[in-house]
Order: sequence, then structure tokens, then C-alpha cells
Amino acid sequence: MAAELIDLRSDTVTKPGDEMRRVMASADVGDDVYGEDPTINELEAYAADLLGKEAALYCSTGTQSNLIGLMTHCGRGDEYIVGDHAHTFLYEGGGAAALGGIQPQTIPLQHHGQSAGMMDLNAVEGAIKPDDVHYARTKLICLENTSSGYYLPQAYEQEVRSICDKHTLSLHLDGARLFNACVAQDRCAADIAKAYDSVSICLSKGLGAPIGALLIGKADEIKEARRWRKMLGGGMRQAGIVAAAGLYALKNNVSRLADDHRNANKLATGLMNINGANVVYTDRQTNMVHVWVDDGFRARLTSLSKEQGVLLPAGPDMRLVIHLGISSENIQNVIELFQSASLGKA
Repeated sequence: MAAELIDLRSDTVTKPGDEMRRVMASADVGDDVYGEDPTINELEAYAADLLGKEAALYCSTGTQSNLIGLMTHCGRGDEYIVGDHAHTFLYEGGGAAALGGIQPQTIPLQHHGQSAGMMDLNAVEGAIKPDDVHYARTKLICLENTSSGYYLPQAYEQEVRSICDKHTLSLHLDGARLFNACVAQDRCAADIAKAYDSVSICLSKGLGAPIGALLIGKADEIKEARRWRKMLGGGMRQAGIVAAAGLYALKNNVSRLADDHRNANKLATGLMNINGANVVYTDRQTNMVHVWVDDGFRARLTSLSKEQGVLLPAGPDMRLVIHLGISSENIQNVIELFQSASLGKA
């Protein structure tokens, strides 16, 4: 068994470091439902300023912040347009429909290649409903950046913004990995966020905090969002202990995402030279590498990975996710693991 576990399943497996734990232990706290937790207040103000918005709301998870964002923009019976494999639609428990009464109108989302993470904009505009009592009212378009590790081109975001302006729609961003997109393009968060009415960012993925997300937008909408957060059980009282980790992450762990991107590139380059490993990797990829193998390769890989302490995602289509817990040395170990599996060793 390897001395350390190499976990490539997701960047949600990151753990807080010693300095992050120290600031958590010393965090000043109060009752956040009363607006009296100074650390949460500082985090919300810092995040809003970072994204160039008026206000922010600290939430327990990205699922919660996205749901609150959708419920703030849409009422019961309203509709939002979203990619058919977008996280808000496919991986968040159907909350928008079940709890918000919001109808999703899905558009095919490209998975890989030059259009990865994007919807056909003619299809998007064609899905907007006319002002007719027979139809749900289209209120919102939702994008995701990054999407399966691909960042969205600025021109695409601006085209979607133009559609929203033309049809008087709001635009929400599931920016769980927004800062990966920022680092990959050398763009500040405010530059990306300005196209959107609201943005959800996650603190517990590549940024390394143990918990937390933020919904960021206009002051009046965040005020409304705070009411939804309370209704959804998100009033967390003395949560400054965990908010301190998020504040530390935003101040210290954004620029280091470039290390993850370099390691992802190293992994993709190494796997491309291995027979039987089919790799998709483009210049818009950030911290994820997509690899396909056949059943025999996968069986050998599974056996070897257990022996060597490597955790891989299930299935023939593997999304290998790089994060702060993965070193350059770990990447070389994984490349050698795939090489062994390719040669039939198990």
C-alpha cells in the first residue's frame, strides 16, 4: 500500500491545512441569523468585493446557494434554461423543481472538444417561451463555469448575456470552480462575474475549505435570498468557525490553482502516450483530465489502484480531478499505474 492515498475522484476531497485550521480555531463568532457573526460578515463583504457585486450570502453548500439563487430569480411555475448535464439540473437532487416549483428547460450540453460546456445559442433562444398563458414563463438562463473542467470563453458568456438582455431574463452562474476559470484565463473574478446577475461559488473544492459556498449578486436580491436560506434551514448561527476557512481560502488558495492545472496537463500528456488510454484534453481544460479505457484495461487498473492506494472514479469514462492534495510526484505515480495496466500487469 502506498504511503499516501492518491485520491483523484474529485476536488471535494481536499482537507484543511494547519494554517487554515488555526484561523478556524481562533475565529471570532456571533449569531449569523441576527447578522452578528463578524467572520461571516467579513467573508460576505470580501467575496462581494472580489466579484464586483453589491452583496453576498454565506451558504452551507453549493447546492444550497444554487437553489437559493434559482428561487430568488424564479417563482413557482416559472422556467429556467439550463444544460442537460449541468450540475444544477442533474446533480442537485431536483431541488429547483421539488422545492421551488421551477421548471427546467434543458438544452443539450456539449461534453468535450471545442464546444465543451456550452449550449447551442440558437437552441437556447428558441427555447424561450412566448408571453402566452399556455407556457411557463421563462425567467432565467443558468450557465456553469467551469463545466467538466472546461472554462467558458468570454465571447460565449457575452452572447448569452445579450440573449438575456434582449428577452429581459436574468443570468445565473454556477461558479463552483469559478476561480479555476479565472486562473486558466488570467482574468479576475469580477471580470467574469460582471456578465451575470448572480454567481454561486464553492469554497470546499479546489480552494480547500471544509465547507461552504457563497451566493453573490445585487443587494436587494441577496436580501431576498437570505429569507430563502432561512426557510431552507441554512441559518447556521455561530458559523464563523467554518467561514474563517472560506475567507482564508479566498485570500490564500486561489493563485495556487495554477499548480493543479500544471499537474493536470502533466497527467494528460503522460496518459496520451499510453496504449489503450484515450484522453480528451484541450486548451480550455483546467484541473480535470477525461480518460476512456476498455473493460479489460479497467479491470487491471482497478486491481493495481487498490494495491497502490490510488482512488479512481468508477466507470470507463474517468474524470480524473487534480487538487491541492495531489503533488507532481503523485501524478508520475498515476502515469506509471496506467502504464502497468496497459502492459497487462495486475
